[in-house]
Amino acid sequence: MSRYTGPSCRLCRREGMKLYLKGDRCYSDKCAITRRNYAPGQHGQGRKKVTEYGLQLREKQKVRRIYGINESQMVKYFKMADKMKGITGENLLKLLELRFDNVVYRMGFASSRAEARQLVTHGHFLLNGKKANIPSMLLSVGDVIAIKEKSRSSEKIKDLIENHDGNTVQWIKVDLDKYEGTIVAEPTREDIDIPIEEHLIVELYSK
Repeated sequence: MSRYTGPSCRLCRREGMKLYLKGDRCYSDKCAITRRNYAPGQHGQGRKKVTEYGLQLREKQKVRRIYGINESQMVKYFKMADKMKGITGENLLKLLELRFDNVVYRMGFASSRAEARQLVTHGHFLLNGKKANIPSMLLSVGDVIAIKEKSRSSEKIKDLIENHDGNTVQWIKVDLDKYEGTIVAEPTREDIDIPIEEHLIVELYSK
C-alpha cells in the first residue's frame, strides 16, 4: 500500500479530530477542523450509524494517520506487540512511539511527525554517533539522537532550537546545547497523550 500524499487536513476531518499532522497550522485558526468540523465529501455532513466494526476501523485508521504508517507496517507492529509480554494494545503504542521519526518529533526537533520523517530521510540526524536515515527504525533505551554538525546551521533547525520548550516527554532527555536527545526510559501508556482506544485495534486485528 502506497503512502497517502493528499491533503493532511482531509485526514483530520475524516477522523473528526485534530491529528496534529501539520505542526503550527494545527494550532492556528487555519486548522480545517476549526473551520469545517465534518467529514470531507458531499455526504460528509450526513449522520450515519456507526457499527462496532466501524468504530474499530476508525480507531486503527486514526493511529495509522497519526504516526504516518501504512497498513502492512501496522500489521507488523501489531504482530510484534502481540508476542511481547504485557498488554498488546499498550505494547503497540510503545513500539510506535519508539520509531526514529516519532522520537525526533517527541524531542522537539521537528514540528510534526511528517517533518521529522523528512528530516530523518534526508540524513540530518546521527544515531549513537553514526549516520541513520530510516524513519521506521525502532530505538531503545540509551540511544542518543543528535543533529548532524552540518545541519545545525540550517534556518529550519535554528528556528526549532530557538523556539524549543524544553523536554516534551519524560522518557527522553533533551540537551539543546549539544543538539541531542537521549532515550532514558521506555514510554509508558501514561506518557502517550494521544486520545486512542487501543483495545479497539486489538479487537479488530484479533478477529
